[in-house]
Amino acid sequence: MRLFLWNAVLTLLVTSLSGALIPEPEVKIEVLQKPFICHRKTKGGDLMLVHYEGYLEKDGSLFHSTHKHNNGQPIWFTLGILEALKGWDQGLKGMCVGEKRKLIIPPALGYGKEGKGKIPPESTLIFNIDLLEIRNGPRSHESFQEMDLNDDWKLSKDEVKVYLKKEFEKHGAVVNDSHHDVLVEDIFDKEDEDKDGFISAREFTYKHDEL
Repeated sequence: MRLFLWNAVLTLLVTSLSGALIPEPEVKIEVLQKPFICHRKTKGGDLMLVHYEGYLEKDGSLFHSTHKHNNGQPIWFTLGILEALKGWDQGLKGMCVGEKRKLIIPPALGYGKEGKGKIPPESTLIFNIDLLEIRNGPRSHESFQEMDLNDDWKLSKDEVKVYLKKEFEKHGAVVNDSHHDVLVEDIFDKEDEDKDGFISAREFTYKHDEL
């Protein structure tokens, strides 16, 4: 009888504790438009070219738009390395060129307790994002050996830049050296952990495994 009562108490305790657990924050995704044919979906490490508009959920005010605040130009970013927001990394996976999504991002996956610029602390954000293009990013496993031109198991800035240039040319895009310099500096800032000017095979692989 005592054993039965003890098991009942344990079951009740576990049930109440599991119900009290705080759920992990998630991005709410709404697909606004999807192409009839999708040749490729985004994955971690891909370079994405997007137009977007960002709004504060509490009052609907626009805080940034590539159409209005970026000379009308879309932006490139790399998916899965926290180059933008955690909410973007979660909400833009598996996306097709020509697809439009609405993301509702909770504060924990946005700018959190600190906020940023026009964005107050603890703000829920709404983004309308239009994917224009996908390109291979320099962070995929299969591209490491292609990038490592001298087979020394580490990547220099010149090697990464050569790879980016080849990828852009392969897709018939205009090569913008200054833009590539910015991309390369961003990549090294995030992946060169020991700041020795190279991305080792270990650093490269470790970062990719988190995508």
